[in-house]
Amino acid sequence: MEQPCYKCGQAVDEGVPFCPHCAAPQIRVIIAEPAPPPTSFVSEETSHTSAVLPGAQSVPVLALPMEWSQSLRPCALAAFVASLLMYLGLNPFVAMLSVGFLAVVFYRQRRPGIMIKAMAGAGLGALSGLLWFSMSSVLEVLIVIFLHKGPEIRAALLTKIQEAASKTSDPQVLCVFERFKTPGGIEFLMLAGLVFAFLASIVLGGLGGALGGVVLGRRDRS
Repeated sequence: MEQPCYKCGQAVDEGVPFCPHCAAPQIRVIIAEPAPPPTSFVSEETSHTSAVLPGAQSVPVLALPMEWSQSLRPCALAAFVASLLMYLGLNPFVAMLSVGFLAVVFYRQRRPGIMIKAMAGAGLGALSGLLWFSMSSVLEVLIVIFLHKGPEIRAALLTKIQEAASKTSDPQVLCVFERFKTPGGIEFLMLAGLVFAFLASIVLGGLGGALGGVVLGRRDRS
């Protein structure tokens, strides 16, 4: 049985590897094309639903991450209000708790449609507590520098140390109090007080924020 050569068109016997007229190869290898990948099954109802529903209804609001870039302003406002209340006579520890609660309140005012859980409220409270500590520390430094309150603060610390020393008769404890009366001891006490205030502001601010998330969350559910 003969078949035409694909190159010159002359008749070539079947099974001959090369054309006797133009020497073109007559045996061809057919490479199968790769099968297309199977398409994922999507039901007509699912595709219709995803096309119709807006994003706010298809994704739960509570699953959305909190936008921390938008939380800085309400936290700073809460820190400012708590600092002002403290200098008007509010107890510092109460101010640390209130700054976290106020941060949750101010954040919800900016985004009224969002529900803040206790963990997110604790994060807001910790950030506002950190800002409160920064504002209070800067204000204290300005007061010491411009109003020359350094000697008064030192005298107040010495008075507190003397009062604490008068309540004990242990020689070792009295020796420690005497060391605290030195300039190095007073500097150590002031530094320790700053570290304690830093940690307390974050912890208590976080507790106040968590409390705000729980209280306001219950009010939303009711």
